[in-house]
Amino acid sequence: MILKEFIDKLTHGFFSKGHERTLKAKKNIAFSFFIKAINIATGLLLVPLVLNYLDETRYGIWLTLSSLVMWFNFFDVGLGHGLRNKLAESQAKGDESLSRKYVSTTYAGLTLISIGFFSIFLLTNMFLDWTKILNTTVVPKSELNLLAIIVFGFFALRLVFKLILSVLLANQQPAMRDLIETSGKVLNLIVVYILLQTASDKLLYLGITYSATPVLLFIIFSIILFESKFKHIAPKVKFVDFSLFNDLFKLGGKFFLIQIAAVILFTTDNMIIAQLFSPTEVTPYNIAHQYFGVLMMGFAIIVAPFWSAATDAYAKGEVGWIKRTVSILVKMWGLVAIALIIMLIFANKVYYIWLGDKVAIPFMLSAAWAFFIALQTLNTIFIQFINGTGKIKLQMRLGLVAAIINIPLSILFAKYFEWGVTGVIGATIFTQVMGLFVAMVQYKKIINRNAHGIWNQ
Repeated sequence: MILKEFIDKLTHGFFSKGHERTLKAKKNIAFSFFIKAINIATGLLLVPLVLNYLDETRYGIWLTLSSLVMWFNFFDVGLGHGLRNKLAESQAKGDESLSRKYVSTTYAGLTLISIGFFSIFLLTNMFLDWTKILNTTVVPKSELNLLAIIVFGFFALRLVFKLILSVLLANQQPAMRDLIETSGKVLNLIVVYILLQTASDKLLYLGITYSATPVLLFIIFSIILFESKFKHIAPKVKFVDFSLFNDLFKLGGKFFLIQIAAVILFTTDNMIIAQLFSPTEVTPYNIAHQYFGVLMMGFAIIVAPFWSAATDAYAKGEVGWIKRTVSILVKMWGLVAIALIIMLIFANKVYYIWLGDKVAIPFMLSAAWAFFIALQTLNTIFIQFINGTGKIKLQMRLGLVAAIINIPLSILFAKYFEWGVTGVIGATIFTQVMGLFVAMVQYKKIINRNAHGIWNQ
């Protein structure tokens, strides 16, 4: 009873004291941790379940195709991120009419882009041989062709309906975004379990499940949210104002190029591994990523509100709040680094408990992923701030350089240095070290008001 009273008193103070922006972030972080715990548990359960449903090779094929689809995320030309910043700015100024125009215009623009994207894909797909692209003969060409049409079709719909996430993030509500993502994983888990009992080893059914689920949830949550808390900014045709498109695209275009760089940097690995080695080698690579990526997911919960909060604080000139928040986040990152070391020590035991002897993962591959996650989590703190201010020109250029050199470096490390699959993540680590250094310098320049030239653009 005494303990309960102490906890109630402690949590009451935690959620009731501090800056309004900070309190909003605390509540979102607390709820996100609960949601993400379910998300992580579901994700961990999905891996052995899917491996039981498919074999290791087909699972590798699915992972490679999924990565390839992610390359086309940039077809939103950065409008999602542009909307996030512009909507946060307009709401900070209390301009509801402008906010609604930004939302409606972005939905209209992305609908047109999505239709164009899928039309081009349908024409191109007639000339593609997916067995060669995925380097496999295990799955028939006709099945892979149909699977590609289904996956890309749902992805085109996803481009439009996932804008609800940008609206949530602009309103500093990442917890609701996490709820949508987690709901998708739970639904996938249920469907895959049903498939396992009724129709095993059908790659096509798995592709339909994974592609349709997020779109369905985005539509459901969009209807609910735009009929309730976001009714005042709900998209309507009469509020579409394409004169604002330049405003959105000017900022969104920079995010667009950053997205292209990020997609190339982070999703070409599966394709490189499949081509240099085989789709089978993609599986251990991604399992190690998922294992250590749990910490990235956890840290992302804490950092997620910082982007739009930084936009709000920077627009209001509240530099002190930004400095205090960054200092706290860096200290929290120290705990992440310690946790990664512990996870690495027990990695092989955890893999065996988790998956049995189905997949063998080399220690060096695990160590490389642990180091990568350490770099990425620290980098995220400074990138979130920079994104919030919109001063992303330097990040854009550096990202494009990293994307260009990553592929040849991956091949060099993996094939010619004979580091194998570990060499592929080694190349990405090299680019991350470079990006972290520049991000830290730019943060200090901006926050101390001595950023000039490209550092302030």
